[in-house]
Amino acid sequence: MTRRTVAVVGLGIGKSHLEEGYANLKDRFEVLVACDLDKDRLATVGDAYAIPRRTTSFDEVLAMPDVDIVDICTPPMVHLPMIEAALKAGKHVICEKPLVGSLKDLAAVEAAEKASRGTVMPIFQYRWGNGFQKAKHIVDAGLAGKPYVATVETHWLRGAAYYAVPWRGKFATELGGVLMTHAIHIHDMLCELMGPIDTLYGRTATRVNTIEVEDCAAATLTMANGALVSLNATLGSRPEISRMRLCFENVTFESGLEPYAPGNDPWTVTPSPDAKDAIEAALAAVKPVHPRFRGQLEAYAEALDAGRPLPVTLTDARRSLEMITAFYHSAETGEPVRLPITPAHPKYASWRPNGA
Repeated sequence: MTRRTVAVVGLGIGKSHLEEGYANLKDRFEVLVACDLDKDRLATVGDAYAIPRRTTSFDEVLAMPDVDIVDICTPPMVHLPMIEAALKAGKHVICEKPLVGSLKDLAAVEAAEKASRGTVMPIFQYRWGNGFQKAKHIVDAGLAGKPYVATVETHWLRGAAYYAVPWRGKFATELGGVLMTHAIHIHDMLCELMGPIDTLYGRTATRVNTIEVEDCAAATLTMANGALVSLNATLGSRPEISRMRLCFENVTFESGLEPYAPGNDPWTVTPSPDAKDAIEAALAAVKPVHPRFRGQLEAYAEALDAGRPLPVTLTDARRSLEMITAFYHSAETGEPVRLPITPAHPKYASWRPNGA
């Protein structure tokens, strides 16, 4: 087991990486550096987690030869240059969602990773929950059978206080709205269980807040395996919930309603009579995982130690960003969009309205 050194850059969501993840994995990681432009937050978080080095300079972080991993938790518009610079410096990179602002930018990250000794792991922490892991185990074991339909809901609440942060609510800086910053998690979980998307027909609207980006969205999807999916998202829901219901030939899965940890138990797993014994036996073999950031970072450390593929890869990021690109294009044109998205697509270089 190797203990790796980490610099956490951006102490907003980065604080959650520290609290849920690194603070519980001290045998795996040593957080050497905290980096943030807000000096008060830098001092407060640095003291709370006894981080020995604090800096406002990202370049200073990259120049530290004893930093193995750079964990980027900054606003989305600066992810691309930070990822590229960290890879050029030979660091491993962890990066919050959305990874970058277009499929063209993702291709640049893929090229930078190939040229570096470092790797990139996007954050999709909602996969780590015992309910989702049970469903994933059954699907991967081939026991679920043919997928039929699914419904996916992201019903959260965000208002004026949330959007008072200057970079939020704008395409240039947040890169998108409810699809990008909120529903991206559960949509990743959908594709993990039901496979890639073939066709998407989507609509977006801004109905809850006076902002530039969307805060409501709905779509119908046909998956590559033929399954049909309906999904919707809003930032105007009381109470807040996240919910998935997926019907397969041999089993139906239904998540709990916990908004920010929909992968957690309890999930309801209802097998068909013919598949009941095999599915119950498979469930008994599922190993529990720690939830959210702790679970993903633990799996990341294990993968690095074993030389295995990372638990979340740039291929996963591509699948997510292709969905978002298709969603915005469909909403803008009123037409269904076929995936995958190629470099010839009009929104390959930018999904922002009118290519802004």
